Amino acid sequence: MNRLANKIALVIGGVGGIGGAISQRFASEGARVYATSRKGGENISESEGSGSIRVIQADANEKTDLKRVIEHIRSKEGRIDVFVVNAGLSEYAPLEEISDDHFDRAFGLNVRSLVFAAQGAVDLMQSGGTIVLIGSIAGDIGTKGYGVYGATKAAVRSFTRTWANELAPRGVRVNVVSPGPTDTAMMASASQEVRDALSGMIPLGRMGRPEEVAAAALFLASDESSFTTGAELVVDGGMAQV
Repeated sequence: MNRLANKIALVIGGVGGIGGAISQRFASEGARVYATSRKGGENISESEGSGSIRVIQADANEKTDLKRVIEHIRSKEGRIDVFVVNAGLSEYAPLEEISDDHFDRAFGLNVRSLVFAAQGAVDLMQSGGTIVLIGSIAGDIGTKGYGVYGATKAAVRSFTRTWANELAPRGVRVNVVSPGPTDTAMMASASQEVRDALSGMIPLGRMGRPEEVAAAALFLASDESSFTTGAELVVDGGMAQV
């Protein structure tokens, strides 16, 4: 299927992990994807569909980089139809160990960059456009040592509601996908003991796969979710649901 045929998509943090899976899935559904990466990378042609992926080196923490990306798309395409913010970080720090740097890093990338990236992208969006934010079930549960991370993801959920309300008159929908533990390269660095413990907390008995999160993002990005805005689609194997 080509559910995103002729759509222009921007995926912030769109190379590797969940973001990479989203970029690949969108391209396979016909979108011309612009994927940002702090480290850059080679442009990718998606052979399974009519779409493509163009990688742009950009640090999501830097407003000048975000502005450069937006202006590049403006000059090449003139519009953005689908906008995804995936860039984020998660660091362990219980209350007594939270430092200024820890707090600023988390809120800087997970919240501040999201706000200003969205501000720029919306300027290029027309009626029918969709925004998909990547949250986390951490915004709804109290995971020891991840209070700051959880607070940033609660902020993402809150912005989803507010922006859905603000942008509805312009015909732009805003939703959030909230994954649970997902088997990415970051998670692969955890010990087997940690991985087993996490899997044991999930009713379906395993961690999620990036492509499963990408499938949820595709639904919210496509016209199949045309009457859905302000919503949270949880992809966690039931971890925070039952």
